[in-house]
Amino acid sequence: MSAIPERKPKFGPADAALAEMPTVFKDDLFADQVVLVSGAGSGIGKAIAFLFARLGAKLVICGRKPEKLEDAAAKLQVLSGREVYWHPMSIRDPEQVDGLLSAAWERFGGVDVLVNNAGGQFAAFAMDFTLKGWNAVIDTNLNGTFYMMQGAAKRWMAQGKPGNIVNITAPIGRGLPGMAHTAASRAGVIYLSKTVAVEWAPYNIRINCVGPGAIESTGFHNYREENVPGFYKCNPMLRAGDVQDIAEAAVYLAAPSAKFITGELLNVEGGMLLWGDFWPCGKPDYFKVET
Repeated sequence: MSAIPERKPKFGPADAALAEMPTVFKDDLFADQVVLVSGAGSGIGKAIAFLFARLGAKLVICGRKPEKLEDAAAKLQVLSGREVYWHPMSIRDPEQVDGLLSAAWERFGGVDVLVNNAGGQFAAFAMDFTLKGWNAVIDTNLNGTFYMMQGAAKRWMAQGKPGNIVNITAPIGRGLPGMAHTAASRAGVIYLSKTVAVEWAPYNIRINCVGPGAIESTGFHNYREENVPGFYKCNPMLRAGDVQDIAEAAVYLAAPSAKFITGELLNVEGGMLLWGDFWPCGKPDYFKVET
């Protein structure tokens, strides 16, 4: 890696900062364990991968863009000293999911924790969705997550080993105007998780979800610049969260700290479900109440 100092991104921390962000967890918490993180090439997924690596885990990371994955894997290995296997693929394709899981099991003999972070969405009002756009989000967020969950669970069951799944979803308790496809697909994942938490309990498999609110990361680039300032005012704390907030929530649910927790959703949103307006498309005139 180059010795040139990393430039701070406009949104979220640089990779070197991810390797040093304060954590409440001990260094060897996941020693000798293998953690698979999807969508780990950037943003929240990369932060989750960095924290698990810092806590001793060997990593499998996947995503659609090989160049981002390769760069993330190289930095993870240098900055954490952990073994990292990267595998480009799309979770929307069941065959590619099977190929990823087979490669992970062949390389490491299994996976202890699966973090389903990969997903996609765009800001648009539901009246403006195209059928292609709707199907793409549902297929990625809901179907893709299910393929990953079921594929891992079948392998754990066959091995007679426990399993642990953390799904990164969204705080959908009040709906998500401007992102109806996200609300629909993430709600599907949340209630899928609650259902299989019961069905898979006999196999000692735990499944939980994290619902990130407005979290400052490279993902902010996906929204129109004039709408981003509102993300810092959409909750009673009047700020955005950071990627470490989500990484630590994922670790908490995957660690022995949550050994008696399954089928739950941990919202990490600064109170957004209690108070605040989140308008990723900008606030419609109808809701601009004059005072």
